[in-house]
Amino acid sequence: MLLCADGKFYTGHTDDLERRVAEHSNGGYCKFTSPRRPIELVWSETFSTREEALSAELTAKKWSQAKKRALIAGDWKKLSYFAKPPQERLSTSLDTNGEANALNPVRVERSRDTETLK
Repeated sequence: MLLCADGKFYTGHTDDLERRVAEHSNGGYCKFTSPRRPIELVWSETFSTREEALSAELTAKKWSQAKKRALIAGDWKKLSYFAKPPQERLSTSLDTNGEANALNPVRVERSRDTETLK
């Protein structure tokens, strides 16, 4: 998962993470990320098969910004919370519903996977 300069996330799958991140960083390889550079790798996971990776990509693409941020942060409590439909969530504060993020700059903690690529 990449964080773009405009605060949007790009989710994809590849069999060569370093090469693919470099392509996104250089631009011209993806209509979504090229105009949104610079990008930053914020989360990655290894899967046994390409089919599993594609399935995870398609699932995560549908997630809200708040749910993606919870995944990136490894905050399983928030991830579980945002997995519930909004009408089933107990809290109405801006912080837990993810709406405050639309007003504030995006800040994402680096995952352990990001550190291994440097």
